[in-house]
Amino acid sequence: MTTPLAKEEAARLPQGVALLREPLLNKGTSFTADERETLGLRGLLPPKIFTQQERVDHVLERLRKKPTDLEKYLYISELRDRNEQLFYRTLIDNVEEIAPLVYTPTVGQACQEFSNIFSCPRGIYLTKYDRGQIKKVLRNWQRDVQVIVFTDGERILGLGDLGANGMGIPIGKLSLYTGYAGIDPGGCLPITIDVGTNNKALLQSSNYIGLQEPRLRGEAYDELIDEFMAAAHEVFPNALLQMEDFGNVNAFRLLQRYRDQYPFFNDDIQGTASVALAGILSALRITGGKLKEQRLLFLGAGEAGIGMGSLIASAMALEGMSEEEARRNCWFVDSKGLVVKSRSDLAEHKLLFAHDYPFQPDLLSAIASLRPTAIIGASAQAGAFTEKELSLMAKINERPIIFALSNPTSRSECTAETAYRCTDKRAVFASGSPFPPVVIDDRTFVSGQSNNAYIFPGVGLGIVASRATTVTDEMFAAAARSLNDQVTQADLDMGRIFPSLALIREVSFNIAVAVAKIVFARGLTDMKEPDDLAGFIRATMYDPTYRQYA
Repeated sequence: MTTPLAKEEAARLPQGVALLREPLLNKGTSFTADERETLGLRGLLPPKIFTQQERVDHVLERLRKKPTDLEKYLYISELRDRNEQLFYRTLIDNVEEIAPLVYTPTVGQACQEFSNIFSCPRGIYLTKYDRGQIKKVLRNWQRDVQVIVFTDGERILGLGDLGANGMGIPIGKLSLYTGYAGIDPGGCLPITIDVGTNNKALLQSSNYIGLQEPRLRGEAYDELIDEFMAAAHEVFPNALLQMEDFGNVNAFRLLQRYRDQYPFFNDDIQGTASVALAGILSALRITGGKLKEQRLLFLGAGEAGIGMGSLIASAMALEGMSEEEARRNCWFVDSKGLVVKSRSDLAEHKLLFAHDYPFQPDLLSAIASLRPTAIIGASAQAGAFTEKELSLMAKINERPIIFALSNPTSRSECTAETAYRCTDKRAVFASGSPFPPVVIDDRTFVSGQSNNAYIFPGVGLGIVASRATTVTDEMFAAAARSLNDQVTQADLDMGRIFPSLALIREVSFNIAVAVAKIVFARGLTDMKEPDDLAGFIRATMYDPTYRQYA
């Protein structure tokens, strides 16, 4: 059922062609006869009037005829640029089909091709040449903003430095904020801070849309980011700031630099950690045992891996361990072998997990020595979990936990089928990008997708709705527990340790309530807690059903 706008509100709408060019308001051939008359649209549209559902059906019909995922991405993106309500209605009602096209895994290829497919500008680009004027540039957006997702393009998924082509990531993430959690699309702002690129192919490409200069480093880089953070908070004081796909050299230190100054978080560190913790908690409902009894071995000691280890160790400590004992249950293998104290080449962010233990040169030897209950991939190394590692995990554990979390699919440490076949069908498996169901010996396995999209939209909704001034790790722990609570026994019976993606709006809503409760309990807002917190949050969620402009 649509909700009519008040006449005075309708009177403030753009008229005629200007209305058709405003994607937040355009309804295309679904404008009613009365709307066409009163809003100056008569004669500007074909005569037949379609319902929104008829248009959704038409979108799906055309989409399914596209021969490649990239062409589907382009088609659905063009729809968003014309008619956002129809785009989000299609996404929400067909999330399992559309989400992989809007974000992972297709967004990885879209970013690689971004300069070649760039058409309709979306968001803001900042460079070092905007120093001293960033507030002025941000004010060009001319909208109230609830969520900003920003990147410098240095570590796009598992694909590396894509520079300004990384803009596909903030655009995609914000689409999920709206589709999954009901953040108003008019309040979403994607930003790329283009500080150059060290990608040789982009530096030599005649089509590249970004600065063809080496990456900015050092004090000049820090001053640019400092100015951006302060300006964004001043121009958009109620906006949540989400940092996305920064390189390890900057990600950890910038998180520490800003986390207590602004409503700010790093999804690659904190969001990844939260969904991984939720996955481990759900996996333990299958394998048995307590969290504090697990020994976890991570392949990859970058921001995703260390973020996961830190949050999981904190959760273990809540079960009666010291933080040091909890960290001792989390081990890391990087490109040079097991992270141990005797190594002199460790970056600062790895030191908390550098244990006093004999060095092991690779993952296989680390598994043999440590006998972990779970291996968790965050390495962007395709096929790093080979038959040898997986078979050994199955020999050590009755139900080995195997998480191959690197994105996109081409970078996954193993496929779902490989995990099940090499562990005699006993693996509890999850991946960062989706894999289709696997049939082995007439038995069907439906694996879970350990994707940050289960976490960050709900966390963001809770923060925005409660007007939180700070984002804490406790909120991400609460989000993980909420996500685990929403996994049903039916999910577990088929091997899936996350809820169906079809339920993502409700999942995000429940996470938002859990996060907002933390905000109010800890006094992290100037807002008074609503008497009906859940009802208040649900009422804020954007509904893309067409409204009547009359």
